[in-house]
Amino acid sequence: MDNTSHSSEKEKGILFEDCSEDKLKNGILTLTNKKLAFEKTKGRIATLSKELLGEKLEFEFREISTARSEGRIIKKLVIEMTDSDIVYKFGVMNPNRWAKEINLQKEINMKNNM
Repeated sequence: MDNTSHSSEKEKGILFEDCSEDKLKNGILTLTNKKLAFEKTKGRIATLSKELLGEKLEFEFREISTARSEGRIIKKLVIEMTDSDIVYKFGVMNPNRWAKEINLQKEINMKNNM
């Protein structure tokens, strides 16, 4: 067991996808039972490779006010932050699934922290 963890529950990956965000551009979006994270990447078409840029945004569930799917033809996962007017729009393969899973993990996380 990890002695540095104060929680008895370990962090588990739920969803993971190579995607793009409207302003941040390309990266990898990861949802765990503890948080949502986006890590920027840079791809090279000539070598078909990707490089992590070391720029990572992590969102705790209490920081997320809304997670939803938006759009008719091109749907995006929309994440609205609680204490600011910041809105992130991620181009993922199944935004409805992402929004549903983020909201579920947020609800579970809130119940566990009561």
